[in-house]
Amino acid sequence: MKEIVYMDAAASWLKPQSVIESQVGFLTKNYANAGRGICARAGMVDKLIADSRRTVAEFINADVDKIVFTSGATDSLNRVVNILSSQPWYAEMSTFAVSDLDHHSARLPWENLLHEGKIRKEFVCELDEDFNIKIDSVPKVDFLIITAMSNVLGYKQNVKEIINAARLKNPNVITVVDASQYIVHEKIDVKDWDCDFLCFSGHKIGSDTGIGVLYIKDADKYYPDKFGGGMINKVITGEKSQWILYSSPEKFEAGTLPLTQIIGLQKAVENLSNWDGGHDLINYMYDELSKISKIKILTNRDACMLSFVIEDMHVLDFGALVGTYNICLRVGNMCATWIHKKLNIDGSIRISVGPWNTMDDAKYVVDVIKKLVK
Repeated sequence: MKEIVYMDAAASWLKPQSVIESQVGFLTKNYANAGRGICARAGMVDKLIADSRRTVAEFINADVDKIVFTSGATDSLNRVVNILSSQPWYAEMSTFAVSDLDHHSARLPWENLLHEGKIRKEFVCELDEDFNIKIDSVPKVDFLIITAMSNVLGYKQNVKEIINAARLKNPNVITVVDASQYIVHEKIDVKDWDCDFLCFSGHKIGSDTGIGVLYIKDADKYYPDKFGGGMINKVITGEKSQWILYSSPEKFEAGTLPLTQIIGLQKAVENLSNWDGGHDLINYMYDELSKISKIKILTNRDACMLSFVIEDMHVLDFGALVGTYNICLRVGNMCATWIHKKLNIDGSIRISVGPWNTMDDAKYVVDVIKKLVK
C-alpha cells in the first residue's frame, strides 16, 4: 500500500519545514508576549511580528498599517460585517450583492443581517456559461462581496473589472474580497484592485491554523468591533470614561495575538513564492480522467484544481473507498452550497495539489480512480 497521498491542499496546506522550524524556534527560544513589555525578549517578539506584517503587506502590495491579523478568513469576513454594520453611517446603507461562487463564510454573515432586518435587500450577481461573474450584471448596491476564486471550480475572477463595474454604478460601494483560494495561485495587488477589504487564511498557504489576514483600505475610517488590551492609547476617567484609540492595525487587534502562527506566516508566504502551481499534475489527471465516460469533470483543464462527479456513485461513498487506498482528497459540498445548486448536484469530488505532490502521486491517484469507477 502506498503511503498517504495528500491531495487536499485547497482545504489546508501541509506545513513546510521552514514554518515548523520558525514556530518551534520561537516557542523554545524567543517566546514572550507582544506589545506588553520592554525587556529584550518582548522587544524581539515585537520585531518578529512587525517583520511578518511587513512580509504580508509586500505580498499583496498593501501599506503595512492596513494589515490586521485575525484568526482566519471566516473570522475576517464576519468581522468586516460587524465593523461595517456598527458604523454611524450604516443606517443609510441597505443593499448588498453576492454570487453563487461564494463560500458560506463570505455570504452567510450578510444574509444573517438580512434575516435580522439589519439590511434591506440581497442581490445575486449573474454567472456566465463558464461560471464567471458577468461584469455587466454587477448591480448597484452599497456592499459587494466578491469570491476571487471558487473553492470548487478554481477559476480566477477578474476582480479589478468587477470592482470597476460596481463603482460605475455606485462610486461609494464598499467591496469585500474573499481571496482564500486565489492567494495560493495568483498574485494579488490590492492597490490595483482598489478593494476596500480583502481576507485570506494562513493555513491555506502553509502556515498554522488560527491565523488570518484582513486588509482594510481605509483603516482609520472605521471604528473597531472588538475591545480589550493593546488597542487603547489613553483612557480619560470621570463620570463616563472616554478613550483614545491607537491607529490601525493596533485598534483592530485587541488582546493577545496568535503570535506563534504569525511568525510562521512569514515563512509560509516566503515559501509559497517558490511554488510553480502544480499545473502539470492537474493537467495530467484532467486528461486521464476525462477519458472515463462515467466521470463528469466540472472544472476547466487550466483550473487550479480538479473537481468532478461520478455517475451512479455518491461522492461520500467515493471518498470512503478512495480513502482505503491512503488517498486524501475532498468530497462534499465544500461549504459552497450555492455553486453546487447551480450545477444541479449535491456535492462534488475535489483534487487539489501542493508542492509535496509528485507525478507518481498523480499517476497513482488516477489508477485508483479508474479501478474504483469500473
